[in-house]
Amino acid sequence: MAQEQNLDLVEISPTATPPVCRVIDYSKFKYEQKKRTREMKAKATKVVLKEIRFGPNTDDHDFAFKLKHAQEFLKEGAKIKAYVHFVGRSIVFKERGEILLLKFAQALEELAKVEQLPKLEGKRMFLYLAPKVAPSVAKPKPAAPAAGAKDGAPAPKEAQPKEVEE
Repeated sequence: MAQEQNLDLVEISPTATPPVCRVIDYSKFKYEQKKRTREMKAKATKVVLKEIRFGPNTDDHDFAFKLKHAQEFLKEGAKIKAYVHFVGRSIVFKERGEILLLKFAQALEELAKVEQLPKLEGKRMFLYLAPKVAPSVAKPKPAAPAAGAKDGAPAPKEAQPKEVEE
Protein backbone atom coordinates (compact mmCIF):
# COMPACT_ATOMS: atom_id res chain seq x y z
CA MET A 1 0.00 0.00 0.00
CA ALA A 2 2.85 2.40 0.89
CA GLN A 3 4.65 1.82 -2.42
CA GLU A 4 1.43 2.40 -4.39
CA GLN A 5 1.00 5.82 -2.70
CA ASN A 6 4.72 6.68 -2.97
CA LEU A 7 4.90 6.97 0.83
CA ASP A 8 6.83 5.22 3.61
CA LEU A 9 5.72 2.47 6.01
CA VAL A 10 6.83 3.60 9.48
CA GLU A 11 6.73 1.39 12.58
CA ILE A 12 5.23 3.53 15.35
CA SER A 13 5.12 1.10 18.29
CA PRO A 14 7.21 -2.05 17.81
CA THR A 15 6.52 -3.45 21.31
CA ALA A 16 2.72 -3.51 20.93
CA THR A 17 1.01 -6.71 19.80
CA PRO A 18 0.45 -6.51 16.90
CA PRO A 19 3.12 -3.85 16.07
CA VAL A 20 1.61 -0.49 15.07
CA CYS A 21 2.63 0.88 11.66
CA ARG A 22 1.63 3.92 9.65
CA VAL A 23 1.76 4.89 6.00
CA ILE A 24 3.23 8.43 5.95
CA ASP A 25 5.78 10.61 4.21
CA TYR A 26 8.76 10.03 6.53
CA SER A 27 10.71 13.16 5.56
CA LYS A 28 7.65 15.34 6.24
CA PHE A 29 7.15 13.54 9.57
CA LYS A 30 10.78 14.22 10.63
CA TYR A 31 10.47 17.88 9.57
CA GLU A 32 7.30 18.37 11.67
CA GLN A 33 8.94 16.63 14.62
CA LYS A 34 11.96 18.99 14.46
CA LYS A 35 9.62 21.96 14.13
CA ARG A 36 7.71 20.86 17.26
CA THR A 37 10.90 20.47 19.29
CA ARG A 38 12.12 23.91 18.16
CA GLU A 39 8.82 25.47 19.27
CA MET A 40 9.02 23.73 22.64
CA LYS A 41 12.58 24.98 23.10
CA ALA A 42 11.55 28.55 22.25
CA LYS A 43 8.64 28.45 24.72
CA ALA A 44 10.78 27.04 27.54
CA THR A 45 11.65 29.64 30.13
CA LYS A 46 15.35 30.31 30.42
CA VAL A 47 16.46 30.75 34.02
CA VAL A 48 19.04 33.48 34.40
CA LEU A 49 21.31 33.39 37.46
CA LYS A 50 22.72 36.75 38.55
CA GLU A 51 25.57 36.93 41.04
CA ILE A 52 26.01 39.65 43.64
CA ARG A 53 29.28 39.75 45.55
CA PHE A 54 29.76 41.18 49.01
CA GLY A 55 32.74 41.47 51.30
CA PRO A 56 32.44 40.85 55.05
CA ASN A 57 32.91 44.60 55.64
CA THR A 58 30.43 45.86 53.01
CA ASP A 59 29.11 49.26 54.08
CA ASP A 60 25.47 50.46 54.10
CA HIS A 61 25.69 52.48 50.89
CA ASP A 62 27.23 49.61 48.93
CA PHE A 63 24.65 47.25 50.42
CA ALA A 64 21.79 49.56 49.34
CA PHE A 65 23.28 49.87 45.84
CA LYS A 66 23.52 46.10 45.42
CA LEU A 67 20.06 45.66 46.92
CA LYS A 68 18.62 47.98 44.26
CA HIS A 69 20.25 45.93 41.51
CA ALA A 70 18.96 42.70 43.06
CA GLN A 71 15.40 44.10 43.07
CA GLU A 72 15.70 44.88 39.34
CA PHE A 73 17.02 41.37 38.62
CA LEU A 74 14.15 39.78 40.54
CA LYS A 75 11.57 41.90 38.71
CA GLU A 76 13.04 40.64 35.43
CA GLY A 77 12.56 37.08 36.71
CA ALA A 78 16.21 36.17 37.30
CA LYS A 79 17.45 34.09 40.21
CA ILE A 80 20.12 35.58 42.46
CA LYS A 81 23.24 34.02 43.90
CA ALA A 82 24.51 36.39 46.58
CA TYR A 83 27.79 35.57 48.23
CA VAL A 84 30.29 37.00 50.68
CA HIS A 85 33.88 36.44 49.57
CA PHE A 86 36.32 36.15 52.43
CA VAL A 87 39.88 37.19 51.45
CA GLY A 88 42.89 36.36 53.58
CA ARG A 89 42.24 36.63 57.31
CA SER A 90 38.72 38.02 56.87
CA ILE A 91 37.48 34.41 57.20
CA VAL A 92 37.48 35.20 60.93
CA PHE A 93 34.33 37.30 60.32
CA LYS A 94 32.04 34.43 59.25
CA GLU A 95 29.24 35.71 61.48
CA ARG A 96 29.40 39.14 59.83
CA GLY A 97 29.03 37.53 56.40
CA GLU A 98 26.07 35.44 57.52
CA ILE A 99 24.38 38.45 59.11
CA LEU A 100 24.93 40.44 55.91
CA LEU A 101 23.35 37.72 53.73
CA LEU A 102 20.39 37.28 56.09
CA LYS A 103 19.86 41.05 56.09
CA PHE A 104 19.95 40.93 52.26
CA ALA A 105 17.36 38.12 52.16
CA GLN A 106 15.14 39.95 54.64
CA ALA A 107 15.27 43.16 52.56
CA LEU A 108 14.14 41.20 49.49
CA GLU A 109 11.47 39.05 51.19
CA GLU A 110 8.59 40.78 49.31
CA LEU A 111 10.15 40.02 45.90
CA ALA A 112 12.03 36.78 46.52
CA LYS A 113 11.98 33.54 48.41
CA VAL A 114 15.12 31.95 49.85
CA GLU A 115 16.09 28.75 48.04
CA GLN A 116 19.13 28.06 50.20
CA LEU A 117 20.14 29.70 53.46
CA PRO A 118 23.70 31.04 53.86
CA LYS A 119 26.19 28.19 53.56
CA LEU A 120 29.97 28.43 53.74
CA GLU A 121 31.84 26.68 50.93
CA GLY A 122 35.57 27.30 50.98
CA LYS A 123 36.19 31.05 51.14
CA ARG A 124 32.67 32.00 50.08
CA MET A 125 29.32 32.01 51.85
CA PHE A 126 26.41 31.57 49.44
CA LEU A 127 22.72 32.51 49.55
CA TYR A 128 20.33 31.61 46.72
CA LEU A 129 17.15 33.60 46.04
CA ALA A 130 14.40 32.97 43.50
CA PRO A 131 11.69 35.43 42.46
CA LYS A 132 8.27 34.88 43.97
CA VAL A 133 5.76 33.86 41.32
CA ALA A 134 3.42 36.78 40.77
CA PRO A 135 -0.23 35.81 40.27
CA SER A 136 -1.13 35.98 36.60
CA VAL A 137 -3.27 38.99 35.79
CA ALA A 138 -6.31 38.11 33.70
CA LYS A 139 -6.76 40.38 30.72
CA PRO A 140 -10.26 41.85 30.41
CA LYS A 141 -12.26 40.50 27.51
CA PRO A 142 -13.84 42.97 25.10
CA ALA A 143 -17.50 43.55 25.89
CA ALA A 144 -19.97 41.85 23.57
CA PRO A 145 -22.46 44.15 21.84
CA ALA A 146 -25.73 44.45 23.71
CA ALA A 147 -28.73 42.47 22.49
CA GLY A 148 -30.60 44.36 19.84
CA ALA A 149 -27.63 46.58 18.92
CA LYS A 150 -26.84 46.74 15.21
CA ASP A 151 -23.36 46.07 13.87
CA GLY A 152 -21.32 49.24 13.88
CA ALA A 153 -23.59 50.94 16.44
CA PRO A 154 -21.92 51.75 19.77
CA ALA A 155 -22.93 49.66 22.76
CA PRO A 156 -24.92 51.36 25.53
CA LYS A 157 -22.90 53.07 28.28
CA GLU A 158 -23.51 50.25 30.80
CA ALA A 159 -21.93 47.65 28.47
CA GLN A 160 -18.81 49.69 27.69
CA PRO A 161 -15.74 48.88 29.80
CA LYS A 162 -14.83 51.52 32.35
CA GLU A 163 -11.33 52.98 32.44
CA VAL A 164 -9.68 53.14 35.83
CA GLU A 165 -6.93 55.64 36.53
CA GLU A 166 -4.27 54.67 39.05
